[in-house]
Amino acid sequence: MTSSAEEETCKNPDRLYDEGDKSILGEQLDQHQSTATIGKPHTCDQCEKSFWSSGILKRHKRTHSGEKPFTCDRCRKSFSRSGVLKMHLRTHTGEKPYSCDLCEKSFNQSGDLKMHLRTHTGEKPYSCDQCGKSFSQSGDLKIHKRTHTGEKPFTCDQCEKGYTRSSYLTIHKRTHTGEKPFTCDQCEKSFSQSGNLKIHKRTHTGEKPFTCDQCEKGYTRLSYLTIHKRTHTGEKPFSCDQCEKSFSQSGDLKIHKQTHTGEKPFTCDQCEKSFSQSGDLKIHKRTHTGEKPFTCDQCEKGYTRSSYLTIHKRTHTGEKPFTCDQCEKSFSQSGDLKIHKQTHTGEKPFTCDQCEKGYTGSSYLTIHKRTHTGEKPFTCDQCEKSFSQSGNLKIHKRTHTGEKPFTCDQCEKGYTRLSCLTIHKRTHTGEKPFSCDQCEKSFSQSGDLKIHKRTHTGEKPFTCDQCEKKFRNSHSVKLHQPTHRGEKPDVCAHCEKSFREPDHMGENLH
Repeated sequence: MTSSAEEETCKNPDRLYDEGDKSILGEQLDQHQSTATIGKPHTCDQCEKSFWSSGILKRHKRTHSGEKPFTCDRCRKSFSRSGVLKMHLRTHTGEKPYSCDLCEKSFNQSGDLKMHLRTHTGEKPYSCDQCGKSFSQSGDLKIHKRTHTGEKPFTCDQCEKGYTRSSYLTIHKRTHTGEKPFTCDQCEKSFSQSGNLKIHKRTHTGEKPFTCDQCEKGYTRLSYLTIHKRTHTGEKPFSCDQCEKSFSQSGDLKIHKQTHTGEKPFTCDQCEKSFSQSGDLKIHKRTHTGEKPFTCDQCEKGYTRSSYLTIHKRTHTGEKPFTCDQCEKSFSQSGDLKIHKQTHTGEKPFTCDQCEKGYTGSSYLTIHKRTHTGEKPFTCDQCEKSFSQSGNLKIHKRTHTGEKPFTCDQCEKGYTRLSCLTIHKRTHTGEKPFSCDQCEKSFSQSGDLKIHKRTHTGEKPFTCDQCEKKFRNSHSVKLHQPTHRGEKPDVCAHCEKSFREPDHMGENLH
């Protein structure tokens, strides 16, 4: 615009809207008019801001009164300016009269086209005078400056939380109202933000527009790609100021800090168990409701977490994507690989404070501690037998149901445990993978090798509580004890193994 044209626009701002020009709008126009060097005889009696035109003062006063006299006859949405209503109507008609001659993208406002063109030119004409950061829009610079001043002019009237943008406040208010105005037209799931709906729709289309340039893995969000790239670079930019531990994600640092504070702000309203993360509380609540929203499409088994389903699916595909770089052993879970690597390093970072025994995983330490406390928190609802591990209870329940899910493919014999089936299969293959390093005798089970080694060391760790006689294994003690009641079981003189039937001992000698 020429100088005279700028002055005319200042005196008659509605011409901007009539021409569709959005170069100066709303607060920017008011700010321009209040700082212009021309006379300003009309002053607002509420904020003392001055204007040269009574019409502009009248329009300005609507920011105080909240008056919006211009209403859309289609959706009844109201506006404080006629020009803004005119632009709004284009959202109904679909009219986009301003087209980019470089990429043919169209816009309903000329100002939007002007800003879009900067994505091609890279122009960022608005620079921060404090940090030198540049922006393509003056409004973005204005908002950015609030990071320096700490100003948060948009405040929630319910919780007084402040925001740098009015749009952030609008989104925040939905946490109080529960409003989710953006609904997926395929699954009817609703969202509080339009951007989240856009990202959600990619779960239906399979679109992953953000691709890693090193491994070509795709992601639905740019932030996910940014985090993923750190697995290649090893970058961990978020450091704890208490223990110097570093993390690749800010959220992981936030969660970690709660290990120092002990803070668990999210509490279950049914059992009062507390959690450090809201997501963990949400998942925990499913233990009360029984909800398992993630279902396997092959066997229909349900899970409380999507990550559990992902891991489960690998039992069908056989996929083991996590490989040890030292021995090339592969695992279906990253956590299993992490624990496995400690077999190479010898690291056992989780130590019992009573006996100083070390473990590779915190869960192993938790289970071990129960040997000191005697705690058995998992109880069978049929016979009230208790166990220190949930997995042992699960296996025990099969004694009631008769379930034997692990079946030999050669003789169809069934077992309650996978490990029992593995050992059984060696009776078919003859495999004896556990060898003594002193006499080269081999065994099909590691436990048998452990007992055998005692023939070399002379160790007899099991003692009869009646006569204090010592034995190499607990089974020998069990068979010895009836001798105190007058019973005489047959005991092998070579290995101390006991037999109720003489014929069985004879088989042992062959």
